[in-house]
Amino acid sequence: MGALHLVPVPITGTPSAGPADGSALRVLPPSTIEIARQSRYFLAENARSARMFLKAIAHPQAIASLQIVQIGHEPDPASIDQWLAPLRGLGGAPAVDAVLLSEAGCPGIADPGASLVARAHALGIPVVPWVGPSSILLALMAAGMNGQRFRFLGYLPQARDALRARLLAVERDAQSGETQVFIETPYRNDRLFETILEVCAADLRLCLAADLTGPGQFLATRTVAQWLGIAAGQRPALDRRPTVFLLHGKGQPQQDRASGPSKGR
Repeated sequence: MGALHLVPVPITGTPSAGPADGSALRVLPPSTIEIARQSRYFLAENARSARMFLKAIAHPQAIASLQIVQIGHEPDPASIDQWLAPLRGLGGAPAVDAVLLSEAGCPGIADPGASLVARAHALGIPVVPWVGPSSILLALMAAGMNGQRFRFLGYLPQARDALRARLLAVERDAQSGETQVFIETPYRNDRLFETILEVCAADLRLCLAADLTGPGQFLATRTVAQWLGIAAGQRPALDRRPTVFLLHGKGQPQQDRASGPSKGR
């Protein structure tokens, strides 16, 4: 039986450009890079970005000789068994390992992959996660907010009235002490930022985490009032920059006593 390896991809750059700046070697540990270099079979959210990644890590085989299956943003449930068949060694064929790749970040976390992993477990296929960058966890680490009680919301509504109503609900949860984490399509980041400043309470803390691990990284936590105190033209420009937004109530993050003493994880 082959194994399904979950290999993170650098979160800087764009899927079309790929990690050509050497970020793969900078942000991924050698063991993660090596498992990708050893594989010949890949299940990729985007085949083109996968090829760019494999080129960046200097895969020893010709990229054209590798089997790269594009699973897309929403993997077809009817195709999953076919994609996993090489790992099972059906029909007398030798079983092979597979590497699951997102366009950026960790597969299965705000990215495709969970359905393949669930099916792998059901079929008895070993699942092996590897270390690498997750913008959600990096932002939570650096925000100075509650890291024991938090919720990832994904994308908020696009329609103006629905977005404003959702932000008010998110604010209530943030004021209760639970960190609220969400993202937006990069070209709508500035609009979301401005709407947060219009809708949310002045004492609510907002962290902006943009271009994490990249050379243009921006990361700062301020209250809404403090962000408003910065002239509009001097606020960080978030347009087309991958950004994580985090909200938390006023004051310092509270230790979640119900969970007992915190231990390093």
